[in-house]
Amino acid sequence: MSQIGAPRGRTCSRSPRSRTLRSVATLTSAVLAVTVLAGCSSGDEGDEAPAAAQDNAPATRDKVADGGTLRWAVDALPTTLNTFQADADGTTTRIAGAVLPSLYTLDERGRAQRNPDYLESAQVVETEPKQVVLYKLNQQAVWSDGREIGAPDFVAQWRALSGRDTAYWTARNSGYERIEKIERGKNDLEVRVTFSKPYADWQSLFTPLYPKQVMGSPNAFNDGARTTLKATAGPFLLKTIDRKGGDVTLTRNPRWWGQPAKLDSLVLKAVPRADRAEALAAGTLDLAEIDRSTAERISLALRDARAGRNGAQAALAHGPGSQITSSKALKSWALAHGSDEEKAEEVQAARKKNQQAMATYASAQDTLAKYVVRKSLEPAYTQLSLNGESGPLADERVRRAVARAINRQELAESVLKPLGLPARPPGSHLALAGQAAYADGSDALGGQDTKEARALLADAGWVPGGAARKPPGTGTKAGSEAEKEKEKAEKEKEKEKGSKGEKGKAEKEEGAKDAGSTDAKKKGSDSDTASDEGLYIVGDDKPGHRRTTAIGANGPENGTNILAPAPAAARQSAALLARAEALDTGTGAAAHAAQTVARTDKGVAGAYAPRGTAAPVTAPEATQALGKDGKALSLRFVLPSGPGSESLRAVGDRIVRMLDAVGIRTEVTKVSDDSFFKDHVASGDYDLALYSWPASAFPATDARPIFAKPEPASDGSLLVEQNYSRVGTDRIDQLFDQAAGTLDEEEARDLVRQADARIWAAAGSIPLYQRPQLVAAKADLVNAGAWGLGGPRYQDIGFKKPESSKGAERNR
Repeated sequence: MSQIGAPRGRTCSRSPRSRTLRSVATLTSAVLAVTVLAGCSSGDEGDEAPAAAQDNAPATRDKVADGGTLRWAVDALPTTLNTFQADADGTTTRIAGAVLPSLYTLDERGRAQRNPDYLESAQVVETEPKQVVLYKLNQQAVWSDGREIGAPDFVAQWRALSGRDTAYWTARNSGYERIEKIERGKNDLEVRVTFSKPYADWQSLFTPLYPKQVMGSPNAFNDGARTTLKATAGPFLLKTIDRKGGDVTLTRNPRWWGQPAKLDSLVLKAVPRADRAEALAAGTLDLAEIDRSTAERISLALRDARAGRNGAQAALAHGPGSQITSSKALKSWALAHGSDEEKAEEVQAARKKNQQAMATYASAQDTLAKYVVRKSLEPAYTQLSLNGESGPLADERVRRAVARAINRQELAESVLKPLGLPARPPGSHLALAGQAAYADGSDALGGQDTKEARALLADAGWVPGGAARKPPGTGTKAGSEAEKEKEKAEKEKEKEKGSKGEKGKAEKEEGAKDAGSTDAKKKGSDSDTASDEGLYIVGDDKPGHRRTTAIGANGPENGTNILAPAPAAARQSAALLARAEALDTGTGAAAHAAQTVARTDKGVAGAYAPRGTAAPVTAPEATQALGKDGKALSLRFVLPSGPGSESLRAVGDRIVRMLDAVGIRTEVTKVSDDSFFKDHVASGDYDLALYSWPASAFPATDARPIFAKPEPASDGSLLVEQNYSRVGTDRIDQLFDQAAGTLDEEEARDLVRQADARIWAAAGSIPLYQRPQLVAAKADLVNAGAWGLGGPRYQDIGFKKPESSKGAERNR
């Protein structure tokens, strides 16, 4: 498991394998008895289109020019070229896709498709007594050293990844451990793979396929393939890795037997996401995934260009010069040429600095107008992870209450709607809309329901005022005496409540009688004198009593008299302001102050409000902090603090407010991107966290370690595999095993859907939205951009042929 992706909202990769829907590695995360878990909606079962289509400027090869270099941004240079090692990342996978065999690739619906460049056929030829798959390789397929791809390479990769030889430092061996033997067929181009037990996801194996020179020995696997590849077999060759310059250069493979690559070379440039806007403005990139702010700036540059506005005019319209009016410009010129030399020098320096900023902005906008933004939805979803190992979230009722408090539709819309992308929350943990295994299983948990969330919390013992109550048996009175005291107190409370109700009713009737005399009172008042009529004093024991105090000037103008606050009223004003701030941030001292106000049982004496306004004597139950046995209900919410995580933090703030509405308090902790996953999520040092998982074409295999039930280790710790929520059940594990072990595709999909329903019910992971995919591309770049559920065909990427003069005439 690699770390969660830095600036893009923290994305985990299930494994450094190209079988996942494009690697998004590198980090940017109930035991409930359900009556009908298998009853997924048949209308949603894998027959719908992807939520968003690909946006990659498709073009036939005859429309693509031969030659050219593509400069493609990546997050970092790869630490290893071996995708089966634990520190493999997205760049590792991208290189492997261009230079190594992929027996199966993914189409626009995320379905595995046989790659004819390597496979003539591949099929299950026997099921009894054992499953046997026969691969027939393309007769022209050769490694870059001239040796044909064949059975020895399959055998070497199986032995390295089977887990039998611990000298190989492999990230995982899913599927390979099920292989019993590999045999040569009629020749080296036929490979017979026999499995010890049925394996549904056999198409996930041997992609990418490494040469036997890499897989044949532990030293070559562990160390040799980290920095170089002794042989490759793709449309491109690995030419150089420039660690100082931050570039990886791939060149066209002269031994490639398929359709030749259109590009001469493909340069992967390590450009951090925070620096990509500047790199694009400088024109040093042709293709780069970007954030929302960069996408908006490119769109603005395109609008300016279409309107006939150049960069200099744009700088005046909305750039550094947009605040300079004619009068300001004249005054600046006068000061710059005035008799006050010191002031003139200061103004001249400021004018020069502003002119430089305008020139830089103008140049950048002119360059950005040469790009377009291509957008789709990533094959990954952002989830709220609930750590069920200990604390309040160890109780499935509390986890389910958190889930029922959250409006997933609102969160999806907040992220995706401004981008013009479909904002439908994912209905599955194991597949995305458009994939064969997709079905909406969220009904096993239920949608947003504030009332149900509160009921679940109450059932778990978390109630308003519970933080102030001592646990049973800790009081000074015990047994029946304590029960009698409690019963007496409750009777007194009911009696007091009844008397207040009668009193309130009488006052209401009296108020109705006095209503007709209002106009007479108004006529009798002095219109030049401020009045405190209609005000009451919170906390005053005498409702009819008026306190003498100065009245502010704004009183009668807006219909609400504002009095100069007494010290106690000032404290309440500060508390209310703090609460307003907490609603915007949910963090810091303001949030703490707001929570203090919400927990207060009595109003603040000396505070004023218009008559008819409910006195904040007791906070509504919906906003009161909950507690149990003398302990407040508070969850630690860990979020990344990096410059590329603004959207994720905004989602976190919304979640804080949603939880606050049902009485769940949160302590938001913002940590560096480097430590977010390793030191918090993976180690279990959190209650709530946001990170993403990529989807997979083979969920029975790839998703099992993510949702597997944690097992206790000999030292008392938990072995969690990749299940960082620490929530799982035996039945979920069984369903995954059954799905991976059946060769009936429909049965396997049904089992995956059943597993997903139980994952929803366990409420350890709440999918929120499919991640947006924004890509800046040169306008003439084709067959590249936002691939959605699919993946690139590297040999087809290139720049569009310029139109001939005759063609241009015809188009006119």
